[in-house]
Amino acid sequence: MTSTIDPSAIGKPTKADRAARRHVRSLTGYTPETDATGKEKWPIGDEKAWKDGIPSLTTELPQITNSVVHHVHTSLARQAYNLDNLGAYQASALSVRDNLLVNWNETQLSYSRKAPKRAYYLSLEFLMGRTLDNALLNLGLKQKYNEGIDKLGFNLEDLIDQERDAGLGNGGLGRLAACYLDSSASQELPVWGYGLRYKYGIFQQLIAPDGSQLEAPDPWLERDNPWELPRADVTYQIRFYGHAERVEGMKAIWHGGQEVLAMAYDTMIPGYETKNTNNLRLWASKPKRGFDLQSFNAGDYERAVEASNSAEAITSVLYPNDHTTFGKELRLKQQYFWTAASLADIVRRFKNTDKPISEFPDYVAIQLNDTHPTLAIPELMRILVDEEDLPWDQAWDIVTNTFFFTNHTVLPEALEKWPVPLLQNLLPRHMQIIFDINLIFLQQVEKKFPGDKEKLARMSLIEEGFPQSVRMANLACIGSRKVNGVAELHSELVRITIMKDFVDFFGVSKFSNVTNGITPRRWLDQCNPGLSNLISETLKLPKSAFLKDLFKLEGLLEYVDNPAFQKKWAAVKQSNKERLAHYVETTLGLKVNTRAMFDVQIKRLHEYKRQTMNIFGVIHRYLTIKEMSPEERKKVNPKVVFFAGKAAPGYYIAKLTIRLIVNVARIINSDPDTKDLLSLYFLPDYSVSLAEVLIPASDISQHISTAGTEASGTSNMKFCLNGGLLVGTVDGANIEIAEEVGESNVFFFGHLTPAVEELRYKHMYHPVPIEQKCPALARVINEVAAGRFGDGGVYEPLLNTVRQSDYYLLTEDFDSYIQALKLVDEAYQDRTEWIKKSIRTTAKMGKFSSDRAIQDYAQEYWNIESAKVE
Repeated sequence: MTSTIDPSAIGKPTKADRAARRHVRSLTGYTPETDATGKEKWPIGDEKAWKDGIPSLTTELPQITNSVVHHVHTSLARQAYNLDNLGAYQASALSVRDNLLVNWNETQLSYSRKAPKRAYYLSLEFLMGRTLDNALLNLGLKQKYNEGIDKLGFNLEDLIDQERDAGLGNGGLGRLAACYLDSSASQELPVWGYGLRYKYGIFQQLIAPDGSQLEAPDPWLERDNPWELPRADVTYQIRFYGHAERVEGMKAIWHGGQEVLAMAYDTMIPGYETKNTNNLRLWASKPKRGFDLQSFNAGDYERAVEASNSAEAITSVLYPNDHTTFGKELRLKQQYFWTAASLADIVRRFKNTDKPISEFPDYVAIQLNDTHPTLAIPELMRILVDEEDLPWDQAWDIVTNTFFFTNHTVLPEALEKWPVPLLQNLLPRHMQIIFDINLIFLQQVEKKFPGDKEKLARMSLIEEGFPQSVRMANLACIGSRKVNGVAELHSELVRITIMKDFVDFFGVSKFSNVTNGITPRRWLDQCNPGLSNLISETLKLPKSAFLKDLFKLEGLLEYVDNPAFQKKWAAVKQSNKERLAHYVETTLGLKVNTRAMFDVQIKRLHEYKRQTMNIFGVIHRYLTIKEMSPEERKKVNPKVVFFAGKAAPGYYIAKLTIRLIVNVARIINSDPDTKDLLSLYFLPDYSVSLAEVLIPASDISQHISTAGTEASGTSNMKFCLNGGLLVGTVDGANIEIAEEVGESNVFFFGHLTPAVEELRYKHMYHPVPIEQKCPALARVINEVAAGRFGDGGVYEPLLNTVRQSDYYLLTEDFDSYIQALKLVDEAYQDRTEWIKKSIRTTAKMGKFSSDRAIQDYAQEYWNIESAKVE
């Protein structure tokens, strides 16, 4: 006799494998047991041997150099003779990570001992930026490491430049999540983030010879990531497809289909000037059954790797193009894979406290950052009903006291909807649960509003059509305890537009506002050390004072009229402009006039953000200068315009906008009549690190969305914190910034939100030719169409968005926009007054710290408290 095995099981995890992988408590638990006297028992082995080996923080210069050299020799297997900047960066990063892990371990043990209520932030994006500089700043070790690395023959700034930005996000949604994690740790709040570990990021943006955007994989992990900690012991099986069969009442059994493994990768999130170090847990998809050796040996090489490729595709790319059926399914797979793994981990951690599941909301709060994680609601219902055997009503009560939902848009086209057939096929049990939730909810709505069929149709989770669709925003709303917008105007629009029926049903108290914020550590001290040093020197405060309490910047108001301070302030701005010019010259080979005004717009490309209006404004300025006499040109304020941002691969109009910007730049920058007065640059492959160079250098920045379309914005806050003035519409957080800094320090233009729908109605039913409504814009469009900036026919689809429907109101706002830019030119001529405006703007940015925002969430939503690690 011998042991036998089912051939179909070869390559699949055994029961022993699954048990070994599971992240479980040891026999002694997560925290020390105590004897009868209350003294802690050591869990295993010789206590002294263990404690002698436990590492401590490396804070002294000899320790730091020893640690770096140790990693050069043992982690990299290199020596001083063959070490380059990349190797020195990796060794330094591993040395810093050792310090983070010391604090991380203490933090997790402290949380386990204290068992505080925890919050979990679910975001499909975390735009973290570089880690080395931020970690050294928060640990308070930047100067020591600077000296140590210098002693080893390297330069810290050169090593920082070796780090690639983590490819985990695209725009403001992900950067907001990153700021909130930083602030949570700095405020000593027990908060973890959950996301996906995208192997190739969103994409690396390249520009083709014709000016169009090209997308290449972003190889951010090709050099290994020293900041992540692979957790082979933390894996969960995630199911797709299969069948869901009702067994009793509302309970069902889901079986069959495809199973993949979610494996955790942890990234430490250090707090500023505190031991508290929280965690960002990212999930990577792995095949449950890896390489199929039988198929390989049979010569079927494609089938041999089919399961592996199918599983690993889930976390390959952020936002796969959903213009195809495959792309749609992959996006939905991503969302469920991430939320299911995260909830499995959260529930496992809660159950390890031995508390009854009924107390789950007393110890767990889950924040949904936009609609992407909404599947967490039916997934928690599935766990509670199918696995924990709870009655439906009790399970729903737990769910609706656990989740909190942040809405980020009122644009109808941006509110996620998933076709019912797709959901039924991919997640059959969840579709059952969503139908059940919907039926019970609509019965309650009908009881409160009898006979109102239109309200029932609007509030239903299912949108009728061919096919039917699931409205994820509606599901997130009814499944959450509270719903918030991200700026005062946006939150008001949420209440009176997309969520109006839900406000009628639940009451207004469920809907509130938390204005977005930014972390001053990265967006002042890290990206603009010259300004941070000047503020510290002027206010006679340690940096930690205003980096932890941004309202202390108001002390700068006393120095607004001080000529010596004004001169120093202007010198910092000039230095930052020269740094940006150096970046452009070294990366693009182009020289920049640093004595000109720097005008910057950096955002993901979208029609509502109106980069199109900005480039049309640049063309208008170019045409105007071309018509001037030499004497008139002497009075022109020289200006350099910078664009940066990525367009979604399937967003044709946005990609055409990039192509137009690039080709306009080629004409303007080579025209001898204008190149000294106006130049234009598109900086490819926008990232956090590029933003850290662009933002401190700006004189003005543009935030020019159609009124009522931008939820908040956070780049506006970053520019203003760094002394850049704002040109914008009365939209998003622009309004609150103006309230703080004073409208005399902001350049507003354009129609207001209440007028937008009426104007769109007139466009549709009473159109006026563009030549009649806005001759200046008509001329610009005609010049583009005539081929002045390359083949005009290429741009016809873009130009027709303005000529025909003009949904985003360029024809209505363009004249006002040009007038605002004239006011900017006039104000900039008075250099002393301009510097005063800049100082006042920075001084009044206290409200916009993410430390304030995260405390709003902690106190008003999650009901969690500080859990300081001693």
